[in-house]
Amino acid sequence: MRTRLVVSSVLLIAVVCAVIGAVTTLALQSFLIEQLDKQVAEIANRARKEPGYGGAQWPVTVPSPGSVTSEEPGTDPRLRFISGPGIAPGTVGARFDGTGAVTDAGISSRPDGSAQDRLPVRPLTAPQREAFAAVPLDGLPHTLEVPGLGGFRVRSAADGDGASLVVGLSTATVRDTIGTLVLVEVCVTAAGLAAAGMAGFVMIRLNLQPLRRVAATATRVSELTLHRGEVALHERVPDADTDPRTEVGQVGAALNRMLDHVGNALHARQQSETRVRQFVADASHELRTPLASIRGYAELTRRGREEIGPDTRRALGRIESEASRMTTLVEDLLLLARLDAGRPLRLVETDLSPLVVDAVGDAHAAGRDHHWLLRLPDEPAVVAGDPERLHQVLTNLLANARSHTPPGSTVVARVVPRGREVLVEVEDDGPGIPPGLLPHVFERFARGDASRSRTAGSTGLGLAIVRAVVTAHRGAVSIDSVPGRTVFRVHLPAAAHSQPPLSIATRS
Repeated sequence: MRTRLVVSSVLLIAVVCAVIGAVTTLALQSFLIEQLDKQVAEIANRARKEPGYGGAQWPVTVPSPGSVTSEEPGTDPRLRFISGPGIAPGTVGARFDGTGAVTDAGISSRPDGSAQDRLPVRPLTAPQREAFAAVPLDGLPHTLEVPGLGGFRVRSAADGDGASLVVGLSTATVRDTIGTLVLVEVCVTAAGLAAAGMAGFVMIRLNLQPLRRVAATATRVSELTLHRGEVALHERVPDADTDPRTEVGQVGAALNRMLDHVGNALHARQQSETRVRQFVADASHELRTPLASIRGYAELTRRGREEIGPDTRRALGRIESEASRMTTLVEDLLLLARLDAGRPLRLVETDLSPLVVDAVGDAHAAGRDHHWLLRLPDEPAVVAGDPERLHQVLTNLLANARSHTPPGSTVVARVVPRGREVLVEVEDDGPGIPPGLLPHVFERFARGDASRSRTAGSTGLGLAIVRAVVTAHRGAVSIDSVPGRTVFRVHLPAAAHSQPPLSIATRS
């Protein structure tokens, strides 16, 4: 906007300067032409008073031996009116007979240095004489272009016997003056535009500082993480930039009101989320005891001495199975509620390779119908993390691969140190994840289709726990999946480059 304002101002000044220059040039040109016409009129009046014009006779002089006449051979003596004292060199004149034909025409020239009373008169060429034939003999000033001589302002005068003459002065002086004026105007305008541009840039920059401060506030707000966790929206436009009497102040005040509304909405959302989390935590905690009791009583009944029928035994087995599944769900919900509440992590330097070995060993014991492979580095892969939480991340990823791939599938756990980070990959050759589910796979209670169905009591919370824990370690988790290859990648900062952990309550 600053550039557009400066350019617009400079263009406006340029238009004003152009208008002023054009008006000044036209006015000066009109004035100079008027002055030139007056001079031509004076010459015409003097011509009428010259001897030999209007019936007067030219004085007869006999040249002495060796004298020089003022007229060149073949020049009509009646053109002496353009060679007398006070006549400027370059004055043109022509004589017409009663029929309007040019009888003679000439132009006064500069003397050659000899003492003469009159200027030498040089006759005009035939084309130049023909140009005078087009001059109206109306006694008014006209502009005439004479071939080889340029422009002239000419005027006619008549005598009593029907003859006429035309006198004129060159417009070269007018053209030179106008040309000099235009050149000066262009130079002054260019210098003025350059100065106006620099001054305008500085002034607009100073005047736009309040708007830049408002924009800076909006930029800082846009960089805040407003879509998750508890947000303290303290950014506001300074009071000095909220003056309602100015346009920028009105924008600043409106932005502050909007931020107040957004802050209130975020606070209300956070309170609602807190109540929901507290409810989930309380409900999960309270459900653990009755679920344990249900499982215990079902198992006690099934193992009792009293004889029970097969249907009852099957029902008791289903009760135990569903109670176990529900217990797992409750435990996961309780864990997420505790993570959301911001329970701090116990950070120690942890080598991921032993954790992966233990997690793969547990997964092999639970899924012997799968092929489990390890790819570990020769050197330690040390991160600053909570060993229990990181082990849970690995367990959930391996359990996800085991639960959603058919028997005989191969699962590879891989640890790759990469300088500033350590990469952990869990890859399987199962059917893959549907493309429509990929953007939501880390959300809570995300479910796949039949190809990745719930076959081992999956709660739909395992990957959500993975993302929460990894994010709390200032890491990231991603997934690539195509039919025949699914890879979960966990990026964790290496121990030498780790930072204080994020509060898990801010992760989602």
